[in-house]
Amino acid sequence: MHGTHTLPVGPVRDGALDLLKWLALLSMVLDHLRYVGLSLDGLYVPGRLAFPWFCLAIAANLHRVRYAPVTGHWRYLGWLLLFSVISEVPYRMFIEDADTLNVLPTLALGLLVARGWQQKALVDRGLALIAATMAAVFSQHLMFGFFGVLLPLALLLVFRRPWYFSVLPGLVCVAANQWQILLNSGTLVALLGLATCLSAPLAGLVLLRHGKNAKPPAMRRWAYALYPMHFLLLLLVRKLIA
Repeated sequence: MHGTHTLPVGPVRDGALDLLKWLALLSMVLDHLRYVGLSLDGLYVPGRLAFPWFCLAIAANLHRVRYAPVTGHWRYLGWLLLFSVISEVPYRMFIEDADTLNVLPTLALGLLVARGWQQKALVDRGLALIAATMAAVFSQHLMFGFFGVLLPLALLLVFRRPWYFSVLPGLVCVAANQWQILLNSGTLVALLGLATCLSAPLAGLVLLRHGKNAKPPAMRRWAYALYPMHFLLLLLVRKLIA
């Protein structure tokens, strides 16, 4: 066994990991509240936690089951791909001027890239190469783009490293979040958003390492349905407010 200071997750159900997923979901909902028709631009800042924490959940799951049967990995990918398709219509109904796909294709490609680094089998390496190529070619169509696809791998790479290595996924997260536009705008919200992107991986890793006594509701497969459902619920809120 590795020391507890280097290994943030264990073989049993991890309350800290469930808590991380719930907080990621909450920050995503807060981020999308900006689109219900109220002046809530400040929610952009906590919203920057959602994507890196979902990526960290992927990295944590990969780290946990790295010696588990491969079928579990494929099931994980299958759920992501299925809800990528299911979620696209609700996503476009709510984000009317969306110029990218919903976030799940980015997470699915990121899972393949991270798995290919972790697993040495030829098929895993081949799929990772295909996923990375697709991310590079179709970067402008993916939410968080090419660097968003690399973020689960960047997080997996620092899992057993000292805390200061989290600057690597922090920089990848900044690169995935249109940092030039944020920097050029120079507003307090934009600069706080950049700072949140940079610090989100460290905050998530600290939570995983020290939140083991947390006992939130277990987030199981039904939670995938929360992604398309939250778009429809927020759409309803927007209709009621209008």
